[in-house]
Amino acid sequence: MSETEEIMSACSLCPRDCHVDRNAGKKGFCGEDKTVYLARAALHMWEEPCISGKKGSGAVFFSGCGLRCCFCQNHDIAIGSRGLAVTVERLSEIFLELQEKGAANINLVTGAHYVPQIVQALDQARMEGMDLPVVYNSSGYEKTETLKMLEGYVDIYLPDMKYMETDLAEKYSHAADYPDIAKAAVAEMVRQTGPCEFGADGYIRRGTIVRHLILPGHTRNSREVLNYLHETYGKNIYISIMNQYTPMPGINARYPELGRKLTPQEYDEVV
Repeated sequence: MSETEEIMSACSLCPRDCHVDRNAGKKGFCGEDKTVYLARAALHMWEEPCISGKKGSGAVFFSGCGLRCCFCQNHDIAIGSRGLAVTVERLSEIFLELQEKGAANINLVTGAHYVPQIVQALDQARMEGMDLPVVYNSSGYEKTETLKMLEGYVDIYLPDMKYMETDLAEKYSHAADYPDIAKAAVAEMVRQTGPCEFGADGYIRRGTIVRHLILPGHTRNSREVLNYLHETYGKNIYISIMNQYTPMPGINARYPELGRKLTPQEYDEVV
């Protein structure tokens, strides 16, 4: 049994700790077995300017997710209902193809449940000449043990820090432990990358950028997130404050407080 198969035989890659045998076709919270499924792989122009720039980020969107927030804008991807099965060899080829298209970096989007396969694919792509910075784009709900598997492979971490309030984390993501998990995850990410470094062209080359999506009616949570990040990391990280919250169809029925967009006043308050 290979190392990847051993990990997949009782999967605990994410904090859900499902321990299902993904080799046998079982699926845990993420909704995926051992087969890698991709929902999209293309140049992505709408990440932070220092990541996408004018070249575009080589974004690889993995199907499935270990968090599944109720307000997710990629719900069909998160629940694993969209995607094309690819081998590790094909995944490495996709990385190389994105480099050939002029991507500024390789951007791994929500790949926690596929980390062993991602590492294999990056090894293969590098042997074939892939030399772009690698971005790990994450919900922030990550196990430090899994992140340590990525040391030396990831140059830029792009995690969310969604909540500091446990009741919100439980209500909207069924993950009351999110604040503690995300704190530990970001700490590991910063340990690996150190302070942010930029090239003369303005693209980030190394470091951690923490995203925070402001939820309508919850600016207190946002202030707590930002205060924690600033007090803990100072200028060693960058912070991306996002105002693009969009009510998804049907959310009013269960979470009426999330049934509207953010107001300019709420965004200004947090900024």
